[in-house]
Amino acid sequence: MKRYRAGEYDFVVVGAGHAGCEASLATARMGYKTLMVTMSLDSIALLACNPSIGGTGKGQLVKEIDALGGEMGVNIDKTFIQSRMLNTAKGPAVHSLRTQADKFKYHEEMKRTLENEPNIDLVMDEVVDIIAEDNIVKGVVTKLGCEYYAKAVILATGVYLNSKIHIGEISFNEGPNALGYAKNLTESLVNLGLRMRRFKTGTPARVHRDSIDFSVMEIQDGDEKITPFSFMSDNLQINQEPCYLTRTTENTKEVIMNNLNRSAMYSGEIDSTGARYCPSIEDKVVRFSDKTSHQLFIEPEGSDTKEMYVQGISTSLPYEIQVEMYRTIKGFENCKIMRPAYAIEYDCVDPTQLKINLEIKGVENLFSAGQFNGTSGYEEAASQGLMAGINAVRKIEGKEPFILDRSEAYIGVLLDDLVTKGTNEPYRIMTSRAEYRLYLRQDNADMRLTEKGYEIGLVTEERYKRFLNKKDQVQQEFDRLKSERVTPKDVNDQLEKLNASPIKVGISLYEFLKRPEVTYALIEMIGKGPEYKVSNEVKNQCEVMTKYEGYIDKQLKQIDQFKKLENKKLDENLNYSSIDGLKIEARQKLDEIKPISIGQASRISGVSPADISVLLIYLEQMKKTRGGNNEQ
Repeated sequence: MKRYRAGEYDFVVVGAGHAGCEASLATARMGYKTLMVTMSLDSIALLACNPSIGGTGKGQLVKEIDALGGEMGVNIDKTFIQSRMLNTAKGPAVHSLRTQADKFKYHEEMKRTLENEPNIDLVMDEVVDIIAEDNIVKGVVTKLGCEYYAKAVILATGVYLNSKIHIGEISFNEGPNALGYAKNLTESLVNLGLRMRRFKTGTPARVHRDSIDFSVMEIQDGDEKITPFSFMSDNLQINQEPCYLTRTTENTKEVIMNNLNRSAMYSGEIDSTGARYCPSIEDKVVRFSDKTSHQLFIEPEGSDTKEMYVQGISTSLPYEIQVEMYRTIKGFENCKIMRPAYAIEYDCVDPTQLKINLEIKGVENLFSAGQFNGTSGYEEAASQGLMAGINAVRKIEGKEPFILDRSEAYIGVLLDDLVTKGTNEPYRIMTSRAEYRLYLRQDNADMRLTEKGYEIGLVTEERYKRFLNKKDQVQQEFDRLKSERVTPKDVNDQLEKLNASPIKVGISLYEFLKRPEVTYALIEMIGKGPEYKVSNEVKNQCEVMTKYEGYIDKQLKQIDQFKKLENKKLDENLNYSSIDGLKIEARQKLDEIKPISIGQASRISGVSPADISVLLIYLEQMKKTRGGNNEQ
């Protein structure tokens, strides 16, 4: 193939999914010329599976992306068709925002944002090779013979590497939604020394709206009061689209069991690993054989389409069996399938080969993000894309990596889990993965991260001024709650209506708000609200800080202990084989992962507390030898 030098850039981003979009916008907004290469301009920010953004754990990620100056929250606030806050019956640590997206408008709006960014060039082509000299990346080669040179390359290939679609006994190489697949890039990556693996995901069928009987289903409306994802969005008001809840039946189960041998998952056609927390309907009926039905959510794909997404029933059964199976669902007796369900296999990298800054170990200036790193989900991908973009910039600027640890952000939990523990299946973030989730709430994401985003140059002046204003308002209102008081005369009538015990003496609003039955709405009802205007966001922040102050203080003390081990840094080039006292397994794992701190080392499987003690003694000996200090 004849090649020609097509251009020089600071960065080349391979892929235009959610990881690629955030990576490209990050590098471009930080002032660097960026080339974004995608096999199809129609796949930019494609919501290939569920037409939604956010959810449990995922909503926290979107808020953090936004707080750091990323785009996902801004984009979904422009294009959502329903918004719901999940887990409101539980504590604030697990409150998670989830929105239904208009998937077509989401793509169009993100494409428009990229096209309007002066530092981004968009090219529709396929990257087939990485240009590298002595394992230092110099650029990429495309299918059209173009050589693009860059200071760093960011891989955000999603599920397109050697992707293969499975529908029953039929399989073919193709990407999602009948898009193309990347055939050659994997070989180039293997030649660079990357250990690749094979994962699987899948998606349910899309069904024509007019063929569904919604009258037998339970309607699922959005929240009356809409909470934005982005700190930059104000007063979001739209006519929201409803979703619906229905269930499978005994007949559904019967159809599946009678045809299980024809499912690509169970026939042996697929031997790659799928996501544990997003199982196919075949897995559900086999694993939970005692259940007579499973709930399904019927969700619109957009405002101007008749396609409805059937959440909870992904499958790799043959098409004709899919038709039979779907028609056993309550309300789906006459359904018409517009797009069949399918499973898709693809190549991805073993994430333990990544540094914490998402650069590939042993391959300088090659970064990666998203499903290529073994994750699942748009939000996980976007988080990694943002961090890869930021750290690629910092690498070429000769600056220290921008690292968020597990106590600072869900993004920190995600990255630490990937590079420290690895994953044997598509990784999904969950609130249970975060040890400090009461502190890592979605309502305080901007308080935790916006200052950091401003310091690295991604948060705009406008956003930063908004953040400072909110920070001042929260402090002002918190001070008011502590200084103003209520008397028994003010509140006991209302407390009696709530069947709550009365107060006997005057107390501060702060102490009053600590009571479980007392809300901000009650404080305003009794005429004790602030005289100045306070946003719902500020009120919520103050209420959470007040009611959970003791628990938050306890968690902050735990974080202090955690930080002590995180701040004991380890040299990236440390030869663990030379340290006496470490077990053989620990030496092997430590040499492979190359942890940046004692804290990270302690989370590596196969590294015991005894091994950590050996490392602590070693660091102390080095400190005495050098007369230095390993703590930062």
